[in-house]
Amino acid sequence: MSVDKSTKAARGTVQCENTNINLLKANDYVADIIKSEMKKNKTLLINVTSSAGSGKTTLMQKTAEKLKDKITMAVMVGDLETERDAERIRETGIQALQIVTGGICHLEAQMVHQVLPEYQLENIDLLFIENVGNLVCPASFDLGEDYRVTLMATTEGDDKPKKYPRMFLTSDLMLVSKSDLLPYLPFSVDAVIKDAKEVNHQIEVMQISALKDEGIDAWCDWLLEKVKQKQNN
Repeated sequence: MSVDKSTKAARGTVQCENTNINLLKANDYVADIIKSEMKKNKTLLINVTSSAGSGKTTLMQKTAEKLKDKITMAVMVGDLETERDAERIRETGIQALQIVTGGICHLEAQMVHQVLPEYQLENIDLLFIENVGNLVCPASFDLGEDYRVTLMATTEGDDKPKKYPRMFLTSDLMLVSKSDLLPYLPFSVDAVIKDAKEVNHQIEVMQISALKDEGIDAWCDWLLEKVKQKQNN
């Protein structure tokens, strides 16, 4: 019996969808384990996402400089290749480990869980996961985080929340980064906030520039409050 191309394509789609469902179920199982470990150790876990080049590593550096004398923090960095970002963060004096994905466009819970033994979680108040720079793939993978924070750089254009809605729908906070460049770019903060709120009416928004130290104190206050809440639960 012959099978036409459309039927083969349909079967392929079903197989692909089933594979994705199974993959996400397995991921969520490990994510729940991570959540339990974080709860036991009262460690706040923040998953930081964005497009490539939005300023995640610079923000991690600035945050470490501001908070390392107030709380104990560490960073887990995901990238396709090299350890450059982790090396930059370690220069601030905090622990940073690199997960080299070797071409995978996102981190998965299993990758995070394999690296966790390298951290003394009982002594860490705040652990950041700096995810691979991508607004698509990381949106689907729960890493056991307490909060997901997405950077929206002014250099990217203000239309991203509607173009990549799942990322903003699953985020708790949007940081409009590189705000010092606003005078030179056709970027509307009002427009990006409007679109983000239409996608996710509960999303919080802050405007920052890590290089110019604009909005960083408010960001750090937000983190300290979340750390306090985690430790009191």
